[in-house]
Amino acid sequence: MKLQVLDASGQPVETIDVDDSVFGIEPNTAVVHQTLVAQLAARRAGTARTKTRGEVRGSTRKIRRQKGLGMSRQGGIRAPQHRGGGIVFGPRPRSYRQKLPKRMRRLAIRSVLSSRAQDERLIVINGLGLDRPSTKGLRTLLAVLGVERTALLVLGTADRAAMLSARNLAGTRALPADTLNVADMLAHQTLVMTVDAVRRAEALWGGERVAGRNVPAAAATGAEG
Repeated sequence: MKLQVLDASGQPVETIDVDDSVFGIEPNTAVVHQTLVAQLAARRAGTARTKTRGEVRGSTRKIRRQKGLGMSRQGGIRAPQHRGGGIVFGPRPRSYRQKLPKRMRRLAIRSVLSSRAQDERLIVINGLGLDRPSTKGLRTLLAVLGVERTALLVLGTADRAAMLSARNLAGTRALPADTLNVADMLAHQTLVMTVDAVRRAEALWGGERVAGRNVPAAAATGAEG
């Protein structure tokens, strides 16, 4: 698969070959959805907590006698049906993390990258051209590239100038390819990647790793023989 590379002025400068196993697969929407749900669940603090009837303040004395008054039977004022009483089956501190196989996480990332490439929402540039933090410079660059709404900038390595420049732009975020994730990609309409980021993505989620896992068992056995 080939992708066109633009410069900081929005002009095409070259065409690069990219790994089809990363940017050219059929997106697996089910795996993408499951990965997104797991990632968002892991962000939850899980610190919500309510008090039971044994933890709220109040007397345990029976508020009235059991029979003879023509009214309902009641216990103490800490019972759940009373105002200020304990909560039944309320939330308790817990972890919302979901276990997800590494292969599924990788497939989800490759699916979103391929989907962005197919929908022409992936822009590859040879560099941002930012020597120092400049929100205005980054805004101008995105306008030249034709980014109309939100954008996720993916860099080969952590770039302090780019991250500080994107910090003050609404709907724009910059991160290195090593921390690329499904939630951030789906939260932004356009994906802008540097050439270094593309190569880093291929090294992380493509190449021999994918090819080795996709070899049929029979073929692998025959090759060994």
